[in-house]
Amino acid sequence: MDLFDQLERDNIYSVSEINLEIKELLETSIPSVWVQGEISNFTHHSSGHMYFSLKDVNSQISCVMWKSRNMAMYFTPTDGMKVNVYGAIRVYEKRGTYQIDIYKMMPSGIGELQIAFEQLKARLNSEGLFDHQYKKTLPQFPETVGIVTSPTGAAIRDIKNVINRRFPAVKLILRPAKVQGEGAAQDIASAIDEFNEYKKVDVLIVGRGGGSLEDLWAFNEEIVARAVFRSEIPVVSAVGHEIDFTICDFVADLRAPTPSAAAELVVPDMSDIKNVLQSLYYTCKKNTMDGMAAYREQLNNIRTGYGFRRPLDYVYQYRQRLDELVHLSSIAVLHKVSFEKQHLNQIHHRLTDLSPESVLNRGYSICRRLTDKKLIKSSEELELNNDVVLQFYKGGAESRITKIFKN
Repeated sequence: MDLFDQLERDNIYSVSEINLEIKELLETSIPSVWVQGEISNFTHHSSGHMYFSLKDVNSQISCVMWKSRNMAMYFTPTDGMKVNVYGAIRVYEKRGTYQIDIYKMMPSGIGELQIAFEQLKARLNSEGLFDHQYKKTLPQFPETVGIVTSPTGAAIRDIKNVINRRFPAVKLILRPAKVQGEGAAQDIASAIDEFNEYKKVDVLIVGRGGGSLEDLWAFNEEIVARAVFRSEIPVVSAVGHEIDFTICDFVADLRAPTPSAAAELVVPDMSDIKNVLQSLYYTCKKNTMDGMAAYREQLNNIRTGYGFRRPLDYVYQYRQRLDELVHLSSIAVLHKVSFEKQHLNQIHHRLTDLSPESVLNRGYSICRRLTDKKLIKSSEELELNNDVVLQFYKGGAESRITKIFKN
């Protein structure tokens, strides 16, 4: 029994040792592999690392994708998405669990770029970048057109040829930009911002010729979409062929199926303008001639009318009417003056009859107290020996009160 116990003690592993054994066994015996499954319990940690489980009908396995590897992905993994992952089996010794250390991840059954396109499109649409209320109207007669594209591509040649044919007076300003490959999106966004700083441009054409989804991907980048949206200058997106659609198309104020079509949309056709001007010229000329003919007829009617045939008759009639009005005015003025004079005399007589002198003339007098010159209207206002002044129609007198009568 002692020997058995001794053997058991010699073959006992620590937890760390057994986990290390398992780690070496799994990591050395299973090479890096492709695994297909459905994402579950997806977590995009604040550190940038991605943690999730990959499962099928019968089982699941833990996965990790470090920030340095997932930053280059065009799409964002979500729960329920079926993906193909390439990685190696790793053992996390602290927990005694194993997981797939993912190097690369691709959507299963649909292209990675297409997934990224749909995700960005949905997000920007939810933010309102595609709303019609933000679309600016293109100027009818632009003087200067800014172009953001490759200086060597077919797009710039097509745009120049169409604009020179339709409206050669327009000034074209090309800001050369990378339209494909690394750094293209940043260059396109910078070009749009530079035109807005320059300001002396009426409309912008942003685009390139056709190509694969990968070739056109710069115009699907969020940085380009944001630059187009904040542009104060109207932007026409002209990317690829008619069947190609990019994020830039949805954000732009107007989408053109091709660069040539964009050139046709931003400038009018000079021949159409000439036709309109010619039509307006003939219309104005006709209206002017018709108006002159109508006024000429009206003038002839006036010239041949009675007023021009017998002008003195009108003068005599108005002269006679003027004399009548002068006579009537004179009579009216004299009558008014006479009436007002009579009225004035009546008022004068009434005022004269009511004047103090007239009252005194009838035998009345005015009594005032000598000390304060107060007018005495009642015997109650007097006291014995008060000195008073009496005013008559002619002259006056001073007197002293020796007796007072109450009634």
